[in-house]
Amino acid sequence: MMQDCSPHSSRTPRLTLITDTSRFSGEAFFYNVEQALCGGVEAVLVREKTLTSSKLLALASRLRHITHAHQARLIIHSQADIAAAVGADGVHLASAEINTLTAVRQWLRQPEMSVSVSCHDAVELAMAHEMGADFAMLSPVFPTNSHPGAPHLGMAVFDELISDAKLPVIALGGITLDNCAAVQGRAIAVIGAILATDDARHVAMQLFKAASNRIRES
Repeated sequence: MMQDCSPHSSRTPRLTLITDTSRFSGEAFFYNVEQALCGGVEAVLVREKTLTSSKLLALASRLRHITHAHQARLIIHSQADIAAAVGADGVHLASAEINTLTAVRQWLRQPEMSVSVSCHDAVELAMAHEMGADFAMLSPVFPTNSHPGAPHLGMAVFDELISDAKLPVIALGGITLDNCAAVQGRAIAVIGAILATDDARHVAMQLFKAASNRIRES
């Protein structure tokens, strides 16, 4: 039975959980998602690059049911049709798709749905603002398991970029309990930090606490 332990969510979520069923799947995955929602996760971003449309629809539908039960947001990566089909709260676009943002928003015809984008540098952040994105995810802040060996921004560059950004920015990439103090007061998104743990609720609570400390609401 699902627990009713819903956090308060906002248009720019303070703590986002991103899915990756190529690494985390099965009933343990859904259990961790629910525990994470109880711990403070305000949005689940379904980012699946290998699932067929039918499997993605099934996954998104089940996550819509779970997020609804916890009054949390559900965001679908790239596939606006899936987002519309399951009644999601938003669509998130890859950096290469920023220039399609206006078309996606017009196709959705649902102004209450957010359209957000991934960014990696100042140029993409400026483009995201120009195209009217509701918020951006800037990555990678730290080294990540999902992209081993890839260069990362580091906190100094990250802070410089967000200080000049004209839209809300979520920190993404390699954020864990060990380093979350460095990003305190900033909205954050994680994958393995929650999905790879044996205590998703506790980890989510600690990450949410870090993200909520002195955060500037959008």
